Amino acid sequence: MDRLDNTIRPYAWGSPTAIPQLLGVEPNGEPQAEMWMGAHPGAPSRTARGSLVEVIDANPEAELGKEAVAKFGPRLPFLLKILAAGAPLSLQVHPDLEQAKEGYADEERRGIPVDAPHRNYKDANHKPELICALTEFDGLCGFRDPARAADLLEALDVASLKPYVDLLRAQPEDAALREVLTAILTADPEAMSQTVVETGAACARLGGDHAPYAAIAQHYPGDPGVIAAMLLNHVRLQPGEALFLGAGVPHAYLSGLGVEIMANSDNVLRCGLTPKHVDVPELLRIVRFQANDPGVLRPEASPAGEEVYDTPIDEFRLSRYVLPEGGATRDLTLGTPQILLCTAGAVRAGEHELGPGQSVFVPAGETAQVSGAGTLFRATVIV
Repeated sequence: MDRLDNTIRPYAWGSPTAIPQLLGVEPNGEPQAEMWMGAHPGAPSRTARGSLVEVIDANPEAELGKEAVAKFGPRLPFLLKILAAGAPLSLQVHPDLEQAKEGYADEERRGIPVDAPHRNYKDANHKPELICALTEFDGLCGFRDPARAADLLEALDVASLKPYVDLLRAQPEDAALREVLTAILTADPEAMSQTVVETGAACARLGGDHAPYAAIAQHYPGDPGVIAAMLLNHVRLQPGEALFLGAGVPHAYLSGLGVEIMANSDNVLRCGLTPKHVDVPELLRIVRFQANDPGVLRPEASPAGEEVYDTPIDEFRLSRYVLPEGGATRDLTLGTPQILLCTAGAVRAGEHELGPGQSVFVPAGETAQVSGAGTLFRATVIV
């Protein structure tokens, strides 16, 4: 069992205080957006045996188990994070596995450097993800019913939004959403900037259901993603609740602290709320234009005290244990690789004492005895 030393990524949207508060350290005045736990080559966790990439590369079957290597290859299939949003993240979607393979192969054939700003596919993998709230957590997830989106826009009484309202009311659901998102992202930039200014002011004036979009407009003045965001469901998670984001579902995180887990991929297509590249044709190919309920997940408890967040993919499985004061030692040994993350209290994992924000990597088959009083998240795979 290896204690992990993890990198904190200082993205501009990060909260300067949430992760330091969790770790019990002083803020450094800079945004601290994500703490990465895993073997992603961009920021692998460090152990006493070397980086987690080096540890796994040295003996994949010993670290991951034969079944996991046979199913996913000689790499850790997931990336675990603590995410702290102090401002809205980019509005984005992820491809499914087939789309990712095709897109990656196409960009490789065209000789687009993997680090090029206009590159869409950094790898050939999909990127389903799950976010579990540690604090109250706001996000956008999936399309609203077009009629409800039309009502939200119409209430603003902004003349330049009327064509979108009419389209949302007149077309079948998928056509309406496709036509309106296309129109928003291909509109004249100067005219759209003015529309966004008027929309933000109207949202601030009305408040209520419009309030989240007023805050987005403040962070991204003139960005067409502000209007696109109003097509999506606004969701407020309470601690312990989660969202699963599958392929093609537009989403953005707005504020709050959470535990995030995803397939080990970096493939993102952006719709807005970003200065980064937006590839409209490719985005429209990937987005699934269907309205749906965001589907807030609550964990399902087992007799052994494990609370599981059920998702339809195998690259990751997230669960948590709420360990009571004076409770018995629990055996969490598995034949698959694990990362154990403490988010509250004090937990002993093997020989390691873990406080909030501290984690360990447990190789497949390694004994994993845990005790103490606190909250422990477990990340593993399904084989």
